[in-house]
Amino acid sequence: MKLGVFTPLYQNLPFERMLDQVKEMGLETVELGTGNYPGNHHCDPDELLQSPEKAKAFMRAIESRGLSISGLSFHGNPLHPNKKLAKDSHEVWRKTVLLAEKLEIPVVNGFSGCPGDYNEAKNPNWVTCSWPPEFTEVLNWQWNEVVIPYWKEEAKFARSRGIQVAFEMHPGFVVYNPETLLKLREHAGDNIGANFDPSHLVWQGIDPITAIKKLGRENAIFHFHAKDTYLDKENIKVNGVLDTKHYSEILDRSWTFRSVGYGHEEKIWKDMISTLRAVGYDYVISIEHEDMLASTDEGLKKAISLLKGAMFKEELTEMWWA
Repeated sequence: MKLGVFTPLYQNLPFERMLDQVKEMGLETVELGTGNYPGNHHCDPDELLQSPEKAKAFMRAIESRGLSISGLSFHGNPLHPNKKLAKDSHEVWRKTVLLAEKLEIPVVNGFSGCPGDYNEAKNPNWVTCSWPPEFTEVLNWQWNEVVIPYWKEEAKFARSRGIQVAFEMHPGFVVYNPETLLKLREHAGDNIGANFDPSHLVWQGIDPITAIKKLGRENAIFHFHAKDTYLDKENIKVNGVLDTKHYSEILDRSWTFRSVGYGHEEKIWKDMISTLRAVGYDYVISIEHEDMLASTDEGLKKAISLLKGAMFKEELTEMWWA
């Protein structure tokens, strides 16, 4: 496996200075945002698709530092009921696939999106319970009339260009756990898989190791995000895990995103890495930093240190009894 970073954390650095910083940190890959929520500070699809010279210079800057690109990330909501927002997200998605094909990057990362509750809705509606019965009706409408038709067509578009689509299972979107990911994969095709981010799963009560086994058996893990979540057990005892307070209200929240090792002990991360290897995943561990208690460099260094100790750098060897 290789260790890398999702670069929006260095969005204020110019492209080549960001690459130098990543290299100095001892990392091997970069995951680059192409628009929508992550922005396109380091990777503008319009610019790179229109100019072969700029695309060559772009790749030369990365490869000359001994780095590679693990994935391009289009995180947005192409299913948004606001037609303009949906169109903008869709265009970024499409351009990201075309750029990935051009740069020979095998995977693009993003969200499944979430529709509204009917055609004229203004905002997305994430359904989390089956009663009263209108919630089930909304959910069925979303999947059958919006989600499946859209991603069935878009998965075909990506497949024709040799691209795998890796969704973060993220609450607020229709794909938020292994079951919903596999449901979409069943309908849209096996080039739909996971950008497995344990931080979005553990606060829902999902065991990441069991989830890795589940998705790994389906060959449905295409990329991996390393981000941790601290669970405040006292607050959970009172209010449960659903929490709409701002991320800055750390003392009062039920859970908080943290640097790797500050939510779960090193043994858990070692078990996750080992389970990834056991299911045949041997690609990239891409660190995502969203820790409000640590500076960018400090949080990233802590994550790198822990993950380097947890990862296997050599190829698996044949056992003597094999």
